[in-house]
Amino acid sequence: MTQIAGVVLCGGRSSRMGGGEKALLDLSGKTLAARAVERLAGQVSHVAISANDQIDAYSNICEPVLRDEIHGRAGPLAGILSALHWGASIGAADVVSVAGDTPFFPSDLVSRLEAGRGSAKIAIARTPEENIKFARHPTFGLWAVDLADDLEAALGQGTRKILHWAEQHGFADVMFEDAPFNPFFNANTPEDMAHARALVTEYDL
Repeated sequence: MTQIAGVVLCGGRSSRMGGGEKALLDLSGKTLAARAVERLAGQVSHVAISANDQIDAYSNICEPVLRDEIHGRAGPLAGILSALHWGASIGAADVVSVAGDTPFFPSDLVSRLEAGRGSAKIAIARTPEENIKFARHPTFGLWAVDLADDLEAALGQGTRKILHWAEQHGFADVMFEDAPFNPFFNANTPEDMAHARALVTEYDL
């Protein structure tokens, strides 16, 4: 199996949570970011966090912490770009990205993305929702590190949406079950955090 590195994307604005770094919020004794790092660490060769603020707090969870190389809060694609450059520097052929506000993503995420990619350089997780807009989870993807130059150029031209860029290269949809709950559930609001605490209790997560 080729060496795969992993990155936890924690650079969002958290506006629906009321601002601040939502990945640093506590969920039953652990921050959301710590839960994501722990879940990803057993699936990849190396783990990093992508963040632009609260660097010391994130460094206490995981190192390295990768800052965006593109100025101006360019979104998750900017975090993926930094991760691709980092992955290449440590000899990884691919990087898998996960969202820092999604604490229950599949424990076999990486192996299934790799198995489902076929000949594609990109694989993206999806669940069975009929509305494709909600079925795909583009922050949960596998990315070949040799796409870094192309991604950097796309960001320079103003591309910000992951799927807009991924579609230019073709990508594999990799299906994940959504029972007993959607594993890509993410905590965007205080109500979501309350639901996450309920899931921890109900499923001993």
